[in-house]
Amino acid sequence: MSAQSLAGFRNLATKIVCVGRNYKDHALELGNAIPKKPMLFVKTVNSFIVEGEPIVAPPGCQNLHQEVELGVVIGKKASKITKSSAMDYVGGYTVALDMTARDFQDEAKKAGAPWFMAKSFDGSCPVGGFLPVSAIPDPHNVELYCKINGKDQQRCRTNVMIFDIPTLLEYATQYFTLEVGDVVLTGTPAGVTKINPGDVIEFGLTGLAESKFLVQ
Repeated sequence: MSAQSLAGFRNLATKIVCVGRNYKDHALELGNAIPKKPMLFVKTVNSFIVEGEPIVAPPGCQNLHQEVELGVVIGKKASKITKSSAMDYVGGYTVALDMTARDFQDEAKKAGAPWFMAKSFDGSCPVGGFLPVSAIPDPHNVELYCKINGKDQQRCRTNVMIFDIPTLLEYATQYFTLEVGDVVLTGTPAGVTKINPGDVIEFGLTGLAESKFLVQ
């Protein structure tokens, strides 16, 4: 699909596939083991919000965290693809926040229950604009950042991802089909923290993209 058509990926997407613990330092900061294979979960498309819409914690959440992530926008239907061809299915990129109700997640983990409520509440995926493939020749060598109230909170190059994009796409598509417009969020680096009403979150890729959201 053309870059122009994919610019509306939020209206095309059927799902947002998220990769957990794909940066070693983030896994360690939460006391989690380093994964031996990609750890995947899903956000539903009700999660999307765009600049100008506020970030709002779900009812009862007392510990809302931000996780900045490079997003891969799927450009053509992908099923059981190989690592060697995986980048042919990438239609472009975006940057998003995987907002996480950490207290909900911690409670779910203790109970052995799903994370869905912690990860997929309305507005839990603030997303930036679309970046065509030509804007990012090497997605494994860009700098992700997230600032809260003007202060750096996360800043890391994507070359330290545990599993690179071809590995993630090959693995995921052995089990489920990625549709045009679907977004794969590739994990967050260290630096997640509690977010409070009134905070201003700016995030993006250094020199390439920036988005700004207000927490309500």
